Amino acid sequence: MKTRFALMFTCVVLAMGLASPAFAQEAGAAAAAASEKVEIIRWSIITAGFALAIAAAFGALGQAKGLSAAVEGIARNPAASNDIRGNLILGLVLIESLVIYVLLISLILFFVKPFGG
Repeated sequence: MKTRFALMFTCVVLAMGLASPAFAQEAGAAAAAASEKVEIIRWSIITAGFALAIAAAFGALGQAKGLSAAVEGIARNPAASNDIRGNLILGLVLIESLVIYVLLISLILFFVKPFGG
C-alpha cells in the first residue's frame, strides 16, 4: 500500500513539475503588452484621420450645396439677396463648426492618446 501511494505521489508531482512550464509566463509578455499599446495608439490615429477626412469631405459637399442653392435663390429673386446672403453665411458657419469639432477630436486622438495613454 505504501509503495503504491509513493508511486502515485511521485507520478503526480512529476506530472505537475512537467506541466508547470506550460502555464508559465513567456519572456516576451511585457513586449507583447507594449506592442498591443502601440497598436491601440496606431488605430486611434488612423481612426482620427478617417474621421477628419470624412467630416471635411461631407462638410465641403454641404457647403457647396448651400452655396449653390443661395446663388440660385439670389438669381431668382435679386431683391432678397441680403436675407439669402445672411442665411447662407450662418449655414456655412454652422457646417464649418462641425468640421472644426471633428478636427479638435482628431487632435485629441493624435496628441493626448486617450485609448493608449
